[in-house]
Amino acid sequence: MHGEELRYITEAYESNWMSTVGENINEVERMTCEKVGCKYAVALSAGTAALHLSVKLAGVKPGDKVFCSDMTFGATVNPVVYEGGEPVFIDTERDTWNMDPVALEKAFELYPEVKVVVLVHLYGTPAKVDQIRAICDKHGAVLIEDAAESLGATYKGHQTGTFGSYRAISFNGNKIITGSSGGMLLTDDVHAANKARKWSTQSRENAPWYQHEELGYNYRMSNVIAGVVRGQYPHLEEHIAQKKAIYMRYKEGFKDLPVTMNPYDEANSEPNFWLSCLLINQEAMCRQVRGEQEALYISEPGKSCPTEILEKLAQYNAEGRPIWKPMHMQPIYRMHAFVTREGNGRASTNAYIAGGGVDVGMDIFERGLCLPSDNKMTEEEQNRVIEIVKSCFC
Repeated sequence: MHGEELRYITEAYESNWMSTVGENINEVERMTCEKVGCKYAVALSAGTAALHLSVKLAGVKPGDKVFCSDMTFGATVNPVVYEGGEPVFIDTERDTWNMDPVALEKAFELYPEVKVVVLVHLYGTPAKVDQIRAICDKHGAVLIEDAAESLGATYKGHQTGTFGSYRAISFNGNKIITGSSGGMLLTDDVHAANKARKWSTQSRENAPWYQHEELGYNYRMSNVIAGVVRGQYPHLEEHIAQKKAIYMRYKEGFKDLPVTMNPYDEANSEPNFWLSCLLINQEAMCRQVRGEQEALYISEPGKSCPTEILEKLAQYNAEGRPIWKPMHMQPIYRMHAFVTREGNGRASTNAYIAGGGVDVGMDIFERGLCLPSDNKMTEEEQNRVIEIVKSCFC
């Protein structure tokens, strides 16, 4: 928090505009369009709400298959199920840890009837958008862009949140800027924007009484939450710079360890560096076993694993987390189809892999972890984290 947030919250309080109408909402929608480069922004209660309305706008109906990024948080995929759709998970590529365009093309060969793709920019790192959008155009599919984690990131000079027909960003408490909650649906289609506004206010018709002719939702952002976001926006670039500095200090601090940082396409993209992540080299992994809710490891000299590092960090009250567990490994979704880029490779025991293939997402999950990345973290605190991680490989 920087101070301006309280000013706009107070304005909402003093003007008595505390609910889902007010100047803060209007201004945040304007600021988002200006920053991202879209024509219309609809302020909503959460990024998940924005994704849900995007799925509705894309026309997903019960029984429709939808291609989804596999390595992500459940909020990306659940809105597809809200509308009765059936997620088909597309494996991850190693260059950016995002949806693999090769696997996506293979998925269209297996399921040519699919007309919607949900793409995530994982951890604030842009996906290979040009390739993915070209594949969607080739097959006549609508692209929904989940930019919840990537506000401020760019791909070939263009902001994420401008590539899909419908896009979602998030202002959740852990995002690059926050309202404590809240999200935004972005589009260049005025009809879609108006439809989303109507749906998000319980689909009230323009009548003197409460008239409802279609299903609606209580999804609008409050003027108070919008005040927090409004106060945060001027500090977006500052936050990104802080996050990038954290990433670069980790990269330098770990240069002598058998690890790599979460990758990005340096020639074409600039992430917002929302989370700094670590991937342990295969030969430097000690034995690790994970169940559904527990994990065990056997310590070995010169080797480590995510479980050991996370437990060690926790001893010093420093929070790290595992990489997002891929959706095809989740109990709720493990019976859904999962498409990889090629056959004759290692397959997950938890999912049906359509066409066979190497499970890249599962491999990254097994060997990766998210490091403490708070932009309020001091350099001294980060140096302590680096030393803790190094000690795990002794």
